[in-house]
Amino acid sequence: MKRIKVLIVDDSAMVRNIFSQKLSKFPDIEIVGTAPDPYIARDKIIRLKPDVITLDIEMPRMDGLTFLRKLMRYYPLPVIMVSSLTLKGGKLTLEAMDIGAVEVMAKPGGSYVIGDMGTQLAEKIRAASRVKMVKRNPAHQPTRIESKPIGALSKTSNKVIAIGASTGGTEALKNVLSRMPCNSPGMVIVQHMPAKFTTAFAERLDDICQVTVKEAQNNDTVNPGTALIAPGNYHMILRRSGARYYVEVKTGPMVHHQRPAVDILFKSTAQYAGPNSIGAILTGMGVDGAEGLLKMKQSGAKTIAQDEKSCVVFGMPKEAIKMGAADKVLPLDRIAEEMVRMV
Repeated sequence: MKRIKVLIVDDSAMVRNIFSQKLSKFPDIEIVGTAPDPYIARDKIIRLKPDVITLDIEMPRMDGLTFLRKLMRYYPLPVIMVSSLTLKGGKLTLEAMDIGAVEVMAKPGGSYVIGDMGTQLAEKIRAASRVKMVKRNPAHQPTRIESKPIGALSKTSNKVIAIGASTGGTEALKNVLSRMPCNSPGMVIVQHMPAKFTTAFAERLDDICQVTVKEAQNNDTVNPGTALIAPGNYHMILRRSGARYYVEVKTGPMVHHQRPAVDILFKSTAQYAGPNSIGAILTGMGVDGAEGLLKMKQSGAKTIAQDEKSCVVFGMPKEAIKMGAADKVLPLDRIAEEMVRMV
């Protein structure tokens, strides 16, 4: 078995120690080294040739974002950003994702359960190791794409679109949502991401999309022209009361090592919206959402899976396709257009 070689870059000796201890329990992961700052990390990267790096955002001598820019330019590697559970940390992490980081992990401590952290970090490392690294233009910023409003909205106002994503999903969701017209059916979305980070993510998307994007709160109504993103560390469930769809935001056990879990959202969408819904499963590692998408299809929903070529990690869509859960398998840049057509 080929082991995934990991380098941990963090100025906190405690974090380096916790990560090393937790990851050493997994036989497919090897900690080849640690570094307290980017200068030491640079030399170890050249010498140890890691497959994946975990990188702290705030460090002395050189901050994580500056180092990440240099790394993506000269020595592109899959990078998992490690950040504090704050809104500022979330915004910096999203900037890191734009630069080229592939995953995000919250720093251990506080309310964050260290017991859950080891398994989650291992999953993120496995996902990162499979990422097809491509050079990005850090200066490129997404622009608003003007889409024509959907005609006859009165006939489609009872529709709901449910979307799930994981590794690579921040860019994929940006691609899809920025193409949706202002009067799209209400959308409910799960992106595997820690608490606080989803707040910053929703704000970033709201700036570039014609639809309103917000982090969901308990009892929010699913309105046309609005996308609700499940808050990190909470499951989101679709409910219906008469003609009104709304979301329930709640804690609960992790599903497929995830909270929020795509399966929780998709299965509730199948139950309460059925043939009035459209489901899309995007890039990501693991199986979360595959079974839920199948439930949606069986309930009469239209379903879409992102194709392998356009996925950062072809995991969740692959499992959904294997189950026969997808009506259509499409490249990322055609998914928004197809959802509008299905409406």
